[in-house]
Amino acid sequence: MHWKKLSYLSEERIKRLQDKKTRAFIRQQIPYSPYYRELFKKIGLKFSDIRTTDDLVKIPIISKEDIAPYKNDPERHLNFVLQPDKDLIKKHMPKYKLLRFNLKEKLEQEYKPIHIHFTTGRSYVPTPFLYTNYDLGKLKEAGRRMMEVFDVSKDAVAINGFPYAPHLAFWQSYYALLACDIISLQTGGGKILGSDKIIDAIERMKATTLLFTPGYCYHLLKEAREKMKDFSSVKEVILGGEGIPAGLRLKMKDLLGRMGAKDVRVLSTYAFTEGKVAWAQCCEEAGYHLYPDMEFIEIVKDGERCGSGEKGDIVYSALDSRGSVVLRYKTGDIGSLEEDKCSFCGRTVPRINTNIERSSEFKEFNLSKIKGTLVNLNEFFNIMMGDPQIDEWQVEIKKKGRDPYDLDELVVYVAPNAKVDIAQLKVGLRKKIHSQMELTPEIIVMDKKQLLEKLGMETELKEKRIVDKR
Repeated sequence: MHWKKLSYLSEERIKRLQDKKTRAFIRQQIPYSPYYRELFKKIGLKFSDIRTTDDLVKIPIISKEDIAPYKNDPERHLNFVLQPDKDLIKKHMPKYKLLRFNLKEKLEQEYKPIHIHFTTGRSYVPTPFLYTNYDLGKLKEAGRRMMEVFDVSKDAVAINGFPYAPHLAFWQSYYALLACDIISLQTGGGKILGSDKIIDAIERMKATTLLFTPGYCYHLLKEAREKMKDFSSVKEVILGGEGIPAGLRLKMKDLLGRMGAKDVRVLSTYAFTEGKVAWAQCCEEAGYHLYPDMEFIEIVKDGERCGSGEKGDIVYSALDSRGSVVLRYKTGDIGSLEEDKCSFCGRTVPRINTNIERSSEFKEFNLSKIKGTLVNLNEFFNIMMGDPQIDEWQVEIKKKGRDPYDLDELVVYVAPNAKVDIAQLKVGLRKKIHSQMELTPEIIVMDKKQLLEKLGMETELKEKRIVDKR
């Protein structure tokens, strides 16, 4: 179904579509998965038992720890790759399809893995996720939809500043621009082309659309502003890889405004490697618009599905994928769904609310001899990014005196803006952190260049904002 029609379907029709996709996918594709064949057999579930999205609850939820490779089992991820053979195809493919089926051609075009992405490996060993030609077609289509939701002009001139690597952000941007016939420069990020050349390219090409990670984009805009560059052509900034605190969005708009750009939109994407595509917001206030023919997203708390607007674990199921495939996969993110019509663009597809938290950023601190304290480190992004006195920052968690049995210690490194009273900055920042997070960190002022190196701003895939050294 064409995206323009699909994105305005009624809730009832979307439900019917997803039920149909679920039924067909579970019966015709999931039997090719070694992991799910074994799982269904183990729990006594037949593929025909899954007829609707409601029936997906019969399948156990899995997470990164079920997929990530072990040292003694480095190819564990291959259990999630669809691997049809002649016997499986004859058993599970509908007869009307089998009559037209060219086994060799079908296996090559639809099921042979030819492209790989990796998870970032922050919490677990980096895990390969495999794409077939079929998947790359879906990645391209998702990119086209993404740019349509963003309302990016066909006449745009784009700069892809995502780091060149086997990760989703770069390749989704690449295929999105390709799908929309948009002239673009694939820079590979600061590590490949370098910030100076990227800044010059934006100015000389009169780029209208910038695609970056949030932290690196902010760093680049500050560098460009110091060099008095003309970025008046920029109309939209599209960010991915991390969330965007409101304060950071305002700082970016301010920097672009001082370089001549007017009414710039700073928009965001949401994605995770296991989902194999990215989703977009139609405007800065909107949620991330989903593709109901490609996936089913549910919000789960304490084992039960949440209603619209309720917060819980974001759980993903593929509905039209080849290569690596997961069902009821707990992403590690916490969020909520919006299922009413979008009040900004009128689309009716479900949306993931932008207020997403990474569960991996909830850490327990042993700050006293009595008990531990659970802290949401995501709060640092709002506090630090929203402070106009702070240029760059990093949070480090370690043990006092490097003693593994001693109390935890929190250190905040900051590079302040020029003409800032350092003493007042420290006092104000310490009060703000204590007020919002009930923590009292040590605050260390650093030279900006040193801190950028510490962050790995131009050497890492993502800058290292929060470092746990315990």
